[in-house]
Amino acid sequence: MTDQRLAVFALHATAELGAAVAAALGSPLAAHEEREFEDGEHKARPLEVVRGADVFVVQSLHGGPEQSANDKLCRLLFFIGALRDAGAARVTAVAPYLCYARKDRRTKPNDPVTTRYVASLFEAVGTDAVVTLDVHNPAAFENAFRRPTVALTAAPLFVGRIKALADEMLCVVSPDPGGTKRADLFHEALEAALGRPVGKGFVDKRRSAGVVSGDLFVGEAKGATALIIDDLISTGGTLVRAARAVRKAGATRVVALVTHGLFMPGAESALTDPAIDRIIVTDAVPAFRLKSEPVRSKLDTIAVAPLLAEAIRRLHAGEALTDLLVF
Repeated sequence: MTDQRLAVFALHATAELGAAVAAALGSPLAAHEEREFEDGEHKARPLEVVRGADVFVVQSLHGGPEQSANDKLCRLLFFIGALRDAGAARVTAVAPYLCYARKDRRTKPNDPVTTRYVASLFEAVGTDAVVTLDVHNPAAFENAFRRPTVALTAAPLFVGRIKALADEMLCVVSPDPGGTKRADLFHEALEAALGRPVGKGFVDKRRSAGVVSGDLFVGEAKGATALIIDDLISTGGTLVRAARAVRKAGATRVVALVTHGLFMPGAESALTDPAIDRIIVTDAVPAFRLKSEPVRSKLDTIAVAPLLAEAIRRLHAGEALTDLLVF
């Protein structure tokens, strides 16, 4: 158990989520100031003494609605630097959505490995640890950093919601081969929670010149409610393709479980596809881009603040995160 004082900050772009995290911890957010200058520059500083404190800064790094991912990243980095200059004993960045995490390897000659560059920026300003939620590639995330990392998963939140379907035949589906480890983790947790077998499968996916194809389903979906689990929805194309594939394989209902709903242009028309019955997302990225009532009527949202708060509490106390499915 640490004797350091805990201080939790949330930058303005993530103020609502930060306030919910603080409420779940049972303590108010620490005060800070953010100022914008006429030329577009900015500054942020703590308004409380942080010398010797164990500090956590909440900032989800998705683009919009008022700041880009670059804006949010820059502000977070500068604020972490200010906290270290002010004498904070430890500073942990809590970024439920981590920008640039999808660019974790070279797919073309001279491609950037942007995840590694972002990691270097966090390290350069003195970040001690980085916490994120359902990062696109956990192994690449861990390997990019030379500081402690915590890759939380929304699987416990989804398991809690799916328990309501305990009497149905269920099948956990990865929408592509690359997501099978994520699906396996959720599948194991769901079977343990329900105390009975749950089917599983995956949909083939091929990408060439930016075009995604493939509709081969391998698994046990006939007569089942298919639970398609993924880390994010962008335009919705991958999800629709997977939903149609499991329907073709005999699934009677399709529920999508997605951590980050980016809902980029095109997502609204894709997600109204009748192959998808429900979409369950977390509020790590607010669904501010969705305007269509047909899509919103399909949407259920789960709060991530309790999960983030529990992770912060345990990290501050030096307790294990294993039962949160963090290894």
